[in-house]
Amino acid sequence: MKRSSHWKKTVLAALGYFSSVAILLSFLYWFLKNEGFTESNFLVAGFLVLLLAAGWGYIISAHLLAPKAELDASLSQLVSDIVHELNIPLATIKANAAMLKKGIEEDERSLKRLERIETSSDRLERLYEELVYSIRKEIHPIEKEHVDLQALIAERVEAFESFGRNHFSVDVNSLTIDVDKIGFEKMLDNLLMNAMKYSSKSAAITLRLERHCLFIEDKGVGMDDAELLKVYERYYQSDSSKEGKGIGLALVKAYCDTEGIEIAISSRKGAGTSVKLDLSEVYVAEAVLP
Repeated sequence: MKRSSHWKKTVLAALGYFSSVAILLSFLYWFLKNEGFTESNFLVAGFLVLLLAAGWGYIISAHLLAPKAELDASLSQLVSDIVHELNIPLATIKANAAMLKKGIEEDERSLKRLERIETSSDRLERLYEELVYSIRKEIHPIEKEHVDLQALIAERVEAFESFGRNHFSVDVNSLTIDVDKIGFEKMLDNLLMNAMKYSSKSAAITLRLERHCLFIEDKGVGMDDAELLKVYERYYQSDSSKEGKGIGLALVKAYCDTEGIEIAISSRKGAGTSVKLDLSEVYVAEAVLP
């Protein structure tokens, strides 16, 4: 409802500005017609028209942008408060779990329970970071940073292997990329989750780097040509029996388009799927030493 109201105000403001410019041009025409067209008359009248147009444009833009700036500032403050409040209990849980582990080092059953608490805390912390990231992204652009692809993949693969499901075969050398890191991690997680979801537990998932292209390959159920045509559609699922809402690849495609990463998916029914991410546009070349 707020977006609709803001859109109506924008349209009305644009129409008002257009009308005012039309009136000023009419004045310019009337003035030159009555006073005669000379260079000095044109410069004087033109200067007045530009001055009035600039003043009116400033008033309209200030009226439209000021409330948005105030809203963005309020949201930024709200996000900061949420970050602070959520971080305290998370830090408390992790700190107390670490202290309890020291006191029960010989009780294997209790240690396993504490490890599950720590794992759940780590996942909750990651979800909270992604939530904050999503909110901040709506308010202002997220700054890019240099990321070591090899280290990032190793971290995410370790997290997925902790599920005790699929084995990951990784052949990725060190490569520095300049990206929105959390967004890249979310994109990668979606691709790895899809590879796991549509593969048997015994099937290995392969990640390999060739030049500046990252390949993620599985030996799962695969897709036919008709399914491939719809794969980026929001809410589409090639297998409705699987968990999920069918928005993963739509989000992956949106992120890749934003970052300039070319994505290509090839698949064959019953033989598996291969996802190719061309990182040429985000690759950071190493400095050449003299």
